[in-house]
Amino acid sequence: MLKTFKSDIEIIKERDPAARGILEIFLCYPGFQSIVMHRFTHKLWQLKIPLIPRLLSHLNRLATGIEIHPGAKIGKRVFIDHGMGVVIGETAEIGNDVTIYHGVTLGGVSPSEDSASQKDKKRHPTLEDKVIIGSGAQILGPITIGANSKVGSNSVVTKDVESNKSVIGNPARYTIVPNSSGVKKFRAYGLSKGDDSRATVVEKLEKDNSDLRNRIEKLEKLIEENK
Repeated sequence: MLKTFKSDIEIIKERDPAARGILEIFLCYPGFQSIVMHRFTHKLWQLKIPLIPRLLSHLNRLATGIEIHPGAKIGKRVFIDHGMGVVIGETAEIGNDVTIYHGVTLGGVSPSEDSASQKDKKRHPTLEDKVIIGSGAQILGPITIGANSKVGSNSVVTKDVESNKSVIGNPARYTIVPNSSGVKKFRAYGLSKGDDSRATVVEKLEKDNSDLRNRIEKLEKLIEENK
């Protein structure tokens, strides 16, 4: 458990230049505080003591602004940056080295269905390792966001996302530029420069058009020379 807490601190120091020390992280980072509390409430949840962990998770929300159901599974080195308004549902699963920004929801899509039949079903998303979720994004339903993928700010995702891809928009769509699993530099907010598919498509069309013009001009020049 102590190793897990240490790794939670290390990821904050690695990804947030504003973090100046361990004491500051303990006292001033609601994302870290909510994760620490959740690890405790999740243990109680696994012991089939539902009321106490639900009460503690409620107090956790009041203190940090982050709502994590005690049934959610959270891996190591998870960083919830700023965190206000983050909601993580009961059957959500989060892998290692994941970063989540404020206003993110890992929620369900079928609240009106019979609660008894939904009780033991997977209703919330799974985030695999090294996923980045931009602020305000809504990840809804029992879908999977593949490893090393990024979700742009304010995107609404209701379908699986492949590994090493970026998605943006409402509904979310793939961008043209894929992520590279070999890139080690951290990118904030789920998008990198050039990831917006609309801008990339236009730029590609302009480049292709320019290349075609150059080829046509060369062909015309050769035809004129051979007359």
